[in-house]
Amino acid sequence: MVDYKKELEDLMLYVIREGGSDLHLSVGKTPHIRVSGSLVPLMRKTPLTHEDTMEFVSLLLDDEKKQQFLREQEIDFSYSFSDDARFRCNAFFQSGDVGIAMRLIPEHIRNVTELNLPPILETFSQKKQGFFLVVGPIGQGKSTTLAALINMINVTRSVHILTIEDPIEYIFKEDKAIIDQREVHTDTDSFPAALRSMFRQDVDVLMIGEMRSQETISSAVTAAETGHLVFSTLHTNTAAQTVDRIVDSFPSDQQNQIRMQLASGLIGVFSQRLIPRVGGGMVPAGELMVNTSAVSNLIREGRSHEIPSVIETGSEFGMIDMNRSLLDLVQSGEISYEDAILNSQNPRGLERLL
Repeated sequence: MVDYKKELEDLMLYVIREGGSDLHLSVGKTPHIRVSGSLVPLMRKTPLTHEDTMEFVSLLLDDEKKQQFLREQEIDFSYSFSDDARFRCNAFFQSGDVGIAMRLIPEHIRNVTELNLPPILETFSQKKQGFFLVVGPIGQGKSTTLAALINMINVTRSVHILTIEDPIEYIFKEDKAIIDQREVHTDTDSFPAALRSMFRQDVDVLMIGEMRSQETISSAVTAAETGHLVFSTLHTNTAAQTVDRIVDSFPSDQQNQIRMQLASGLIGVFSQRLIPRVGGGMVPAGELMVNTSAVSNLIREGRSHEIPSVIETGSEFGMIDMNRSLLDLVQSGEISYEDAILNSQNPRGLERLL
């Protein structure tokens, strides 16, 4: 008789102990964990069966969420594992079987220094209002960076912070701030519904886990315009692409208006990548766009394709060019030349620098 509770706990403990980031459970395969960006099979484990993954789902979900999963055939949720950590999870059906992906969310919220992020990011947490985005592909540490900035506000400012997430990831422990964390489908019906009500909740700082719709983007930009400090994420690769993605999400007759709002409300965009560190682990590289008057004009005039040039020459304003960030990591021996080229949006430009 398999003790599924103990088996699942052992797998989660293994992820924590090995410094992993993800656990993958799929029928017909042994459990896999992701360590330093690479998937590693747990060879001592036997391949999972349909019964195994169904039992794991039953342990991870309460009855109501399990019924939702069986009805919708996929579900996002979070799972608290003792006092050590939480996992952000997704369960789904594939070829009639159940698969589960679990992302480790450590209990301790690391700060900007501990994450090896640029110190200038801390200045955005001290702003009174505006719109700041952390962007990048899936699995590049966006949520962790956002949590560091929100927690810095928590420990330094007496403000009301509201987070709207699906699901809640990091749990913030109140310090100087009041923090309310709302989970979509549990505490509120949707992102738009929660955003509509936040205007009546005396909120100073708003964190939106992810901007998934035009309505969410519109509400976030409006909140920044009306005196709130707003943080969120997008799955885009660069600051210029982020501006285009936001504008293009609106009908053509509304795009000039959103450009005007972004030009005045956006305070910065940080695009990051987690790159394998020589010797083990991961290290971040990043591009930072600060919304100077030059950037604001480019956004307003629909010339976002010129933003990379402004970033490249804008170090005096705190801007960071991704290629320069990668170059610094190569020259300090943190990452390999090959990984730098692989993660550059402009490999030829990086080759010239190297």
